[in-house]
Amino acid sequence: MFNVRNRRHFSEQCFAFAARLSLIICAGVLLFLLGSIFTQGISALSLEFLFTPSSSFGKSGGIFYQLFGSLLMVLAAALLVLPLALGTALFCNSYNSNTGLAHVMDQSLYALNAIPSVTYGIFGLIFFVNLLNTGISWFVGSIILAIMMLPTVTLSTYQAMAAIPKIYHENAAALGLTRTEIVRRVTLPQSFHGIVTGLLIGLSRAIGETAPIMFIATAFSGVTVPQSLVEPVSTLPTHILELAQQSTDPQALQNAWGASLTLVLLAAAFSGLALFLRSRLNSEGHQ
Repeated sequence: MFNVRNRRHFSEQCFAFAARLSLIICAGVLLFLLGSIFTQGISALSLEFLFTPSSSFGKSGGIFYQLFGSLLMVLAAALLVLPLALGTALFCNSYNSNTGLAHVMDQSLYALNAIPSVTYGIFGLIFFVNLLNTGISWFVGSIILAIMMLPTVTLSTYQAMAAIPKIYHENAAALGLTRTEIVRRVTLPQSFHGIVTGLLIGLSRAIGETAPIMFIATAFSGVTVPQSLVEPVSTLPTHILELAQQSTDPQALQNAWGASLTLVLLAAAFSGLALFLRSRLNSEGHQ
């Protein structure tokens, strides 16, 4: 018995050590990457760099149109995905009583969330560009990003709704509220933090994606502000990819570091805002 306890204790200590070591390695790699991007890119970052159009295929100038294109696509994707994700979460939480259907929908959402982003890009290329003949369009890119964001936003919203205590719904029903009134007055206000969090996390992922939009929505150079829904834009990820192919040029490399730092800061801003609003709205909802 004593030897069994010693072996179990030794195994637990080894597992704890391996877990701590993995955490240290992952944190070290992350800090090294972020530190490299920050130290290399901070010298290129300035208001002039942010608000000046690029020239000479990105070797000189700034990233104004790339920044505008990235924000345009992700914000349009947010507007597209929000009603779909909200409707799906409400159906799963408040209107669906079929456990089999609920299980299928849960598994489908998790499966969609695990699909590689390049697959969404191939789907957009085949369906929109080749079959529907839309051409290279920023709006099509926003649709693909919205489809990619849908599982994240839906799951976050649904989990927030499922976490609402049942007593809230029971009390509302006892007061004579209909199902629609319960959704409007109880479910949505109490789960608003989950909706906002999922949306911002989805945006922080979408803004850094290259593969889903490279062949269906973006051009590497020569585009400005689109005048219609079926025109391409330039984005930060594709701009960085283009500059990386010119890494032998010191100025192009410097601009690539500056664009990378801008992209990291944007993704961090969305993630940080999601954490702040989640804690703030969650505390207000329980007051």
